[in-house]
Amino acid sequence: MDTPPNPPPWHASPRPDAAPYSDRQTGEVRVPTSLYAVDERLRDIELVMTRAEGEAHLQQVRAALAAATETAVHGRPREVA
Repeated sequence: MDTPPNPPPWHASPRPDAAPYSDRQTGEVRVPTSLYAVDERLRDIELVMTRAEGEAHLQQVRAALAAATETAVHGRPREVA
């Protein structure tokens, strides 16, 4: 799939009114999310991941938060894998 030269300025954010949950039958992790174009809310969607994907992303988020905290405290960035 080709990426357009100027992709739309979309982003997704977890919905503050709904917590992530897991599906006991499939093992999937679902994160209620809203899709935005700049600051205009377009629709609500669910980010669906396998348990393994959810655990991998959790580790990546923890590493990114630790790096951001270290930068804020010590003024130097840390490598994040």
